[in-house]
Amino acid sequence: MTVFIKAKSIILPESEVESAYLEITDKGQFGRIVTEKPEGEIVDYSDFHLAPGLVDTHIHGYASHDVMDKDFEGIKVISEGLLSCGVTSWLPTTLTDTTENLDAVCETIGTYAGQETGAKIQGIFLEGPFFTEKYKGAQNPKYMSDPSIEKLDNWHSLSKGLVNKIAIAPEREGVKEFIEFANSKAIHTALAHSDATYTQAEAAVEAGANIFVHVYNGMSGLHHREPGMVGAALNLKNVYAEMICDGHHVHPAAAEIVVKARGAEETVLITDCMRAGGMGEGESRLGEFEVVVKDGTARLKESGSLAGSILELIEAVQNVVKWGLVSLPDALRMASLAPARSVNIDHICGRIAEGRAADFIVVDDAGRLQATYLDGVKRFG
Repeated sequence: MTVFIKAKSIILPESEVESAYLEITDKGQFGRIVTEKPEGEIVDYSDFHLAPGLVDTHIHGYASHDVMDKDFEGIKVISEGLLSCGVTSWLPTTLTDTTENLDAVCETIGTYAGQETGAKIQGIFLEGPFFTEKYKGAQNPKYMSDPSIEKLDNWHSLSKGLVNKIAIAPEREGVKEFIEFANSKAIHTALAHSDATYTQAEAAVEAGANIFVHVYNGMSGLHHREPGMVGAALNLKNVYAEMICDGHHVHPAAAEIVVKARGAEETVLITDCMRAGGMGEGESRLGEFEVVVKDGTARLKESGSLAGSILELIEAVQNVVKWGLVSLPDALRMASLAPARSVNIDHICGRIAEGRAADFIVVDDAGRLQATYLDGVKRFG
């Protein structure tokens, strides 16, 4: 049966419709938006805003499970847990690891994707292993190498075509040919964990790379004589800049610089969340490394380096609003439409549009989550 959701505003890609009703069809899809009270059942969220379900394009784990566990039951737990974070679509994200482990992860997700009952798997992000050691972060340098077209082709095949994003360091050998091959498979190349010069990063973008991964973190910084990866992320045209806006990875003023340079359209809020997300303080693991979760951060036990985050994507939305960087509608777009566009899945998710799956969230004026709907059914809140 068709129902209408009454809202204070409905957030669309280019605008907001105030005091409106959003139709949810009996197929679990978005229908019309009307401003006059319609006939039929009405769900009243008149004090709240409706936005597309959030899209996390960089997330390793949640709720004690990790994508690298090679266990689809665990991935299903992550998928369910993400609904409480406002996330309805995501890219399970890998770490730098052995070829055999990455083979197994790609095959596992490729075999079982679609069986998850929470946030929908819309692809796979391979974060590594083609990085360099200087800015390794929590990536394991013993498995790093130059880009291999053969390996990427195999991962893409094992995943049944789900691999749609891979991160590399642009100073590695064979990058141009690798990116061109990735493009031919509709795989988006991201740049990360790299000591590249501005010129090297620019060459990768000219070859087709379009995303800078967690800007400022794991990359050569901005210097006035060598702008580096950060300078490239701020200055090059037609690229997306990911940011971890948890207040630990990036200072609010540094985040503001990215937003001013890229705009809300090309700034992508991500979490880079690891298995300790949603679990509170204590000890955890990321790949082969022991991690301590304390004071809102996850850090490698041995070095103290940040090891991903325990951020929830809806919290990132709240933070950029609280920091005064953008309006609530733009913050929500930075966590839905922008990430979806960055990997070309915005025809599936990231926007409220007639005929699409009714995956949406309900938030208050501060961006606090009130409810998450998947296919028109309330699943959280």
